[in-house]
Amino acid sequence: MTAQELLAAYAAGERDFIGVDLNGAILEGVNLMEANLNGAILEGANLMEANLSGANLSGAKLMDANLIMANLMDANLSGANLSEAQLFGANLSGADLSEANLEGVIR
Repeated sequence: MTAQELLAAYAAGERDFIGVDLNGAILEGVNLMEANLNGAILEGANLMEANLSGANLSGAKLMDANLIMANLMDANLSGANLSEAQLFGANLSGADLSEANLEGVIR
């Protein structure tokens, strides 16, 4: 699935994107509020200023992802790999970060 296909499916009302591979995708400023991205591969993805509030990102691979100014309020990031991710200015209030890998995170 490409980033454009995901956004079209989301716009059509789909919210279930379990295990989707969007390695290196450019998703800057997108709205994926309450999307189910459980186990998604988003390594190196650009999610700057994306709205991921309430999204399920449990077990997602977000290594080296750009999450600068992203809205992750109430997102489930349990078990996610966020190593080397950029989280400067991201809204993490209410986010579940239990067992997440935060090694080298840039805040």
